[in-house]
Amino acid sequence: MKYYDVFNGDADGICALQQLRLETPQASQLVTGVKRDIALLNRVDAGSGDFVTVLDISLDKNREGLLRLLSTGVNIQYFDHHFAGEIPENDYFNAIINSSSDVCTSVLVNQYLNGKFSDWAVVGAYGDNLSIAAGQIGESLNYEQKTLLCQLGECMNYNAYGASLDDLHFTPVALFNLIRPYESPFEFIEKEANVFESLCDGYRQDMQKAENIKMMQVDEAHAVLLFPDEAWARRVSGVYANKLASENPNRAHALLTQRSDGGYLVSVRAPFSNKDGADLLCRRFPTGGGRKAAAGINNLPESMLNEFLQQFKRAYIQQ
Repeated sequence: MKYYDVFNGDADGICALQQLRLETPQASQLVTGVKRDIALLNRVDAGSGDFVTVLDISLDKNREGLLRLLSTGVNIQYFDHHFAGEIPENDYFNAIINSSSDVCTSVLVNQYLNGKFSDWAVVGAYGDNLSIAAGQIGESLNYEQKTLLCQLGECMNYNAYGASLDDLHFTPVALFNLIRPYESPFEFIEKEANVFESLCDGYRQDMQKAENIKMMQVDEAHAVLLFPDEAWARRVSGVYANKLASENPNRAHALLTQRSDGGYLVSVRAPFSNKDGADLLCRRFPTGGGRKAAAGINNLPESMLNEFLQQFKRAYIQQ
């Protein structure tokens, strides 16, 4: 019998897995990648009687791999908050999926475990730009504690963005193994100060570069930015889009990063005042997906740029 943990490499995926493995320690094969590397079940070579835990990756994007594994008698437990499409019914399959815009996978696992490791859920929620949910789960924490967990969540999330693992400061597997021994994120921050400081320093430096990029298009309802084909731009694209969305709650944001092979990597953030439609917009284009409040396109062809910009503007009309 073998165990596999399949998870998104961002803060939400890592913190969701951390909660589960603190509750049930288990030696397993870790399957993950950069944040947008989500078709992960195709990499799992499990057989009858094996157990696979899946966290924070869209069922719809992993349907083929999921059905293949279920057909061979693999037991699968699935936690996610992205668009799922039709959810299969199977005796080997247990799914906790909620695509509401105010939850993330760490929140779902926190509910599943009755809040046993809630501080890690707070980190995951902050990393997924869900400050209200994070504040509700961490209501017993003081302002300084929440600020520290927010910083950790944002930096862990930032670390997951990149075209490949080479763009990242820490691979998701390495980062998970670093936090794995710590029941409390505060203990991790204290005992692994060099890791925390490295993430924070990289975050600050890349954000400073992002601040110098001028808007490509901007009005009251929309903002579009174009980032260059550089590692820092790929790393910071998602968290900078989150920052802009937080600072401009009535404005939708699209951040395009040039790809070395042509085309664009796209991050879309719905307005905070209307956290809806980002996934629908991005799924209209090849390699697009995500959730209602935040979504993206892995490779938008240059020939489709104008169409995307037109549909982006139509999707979010000033109320």
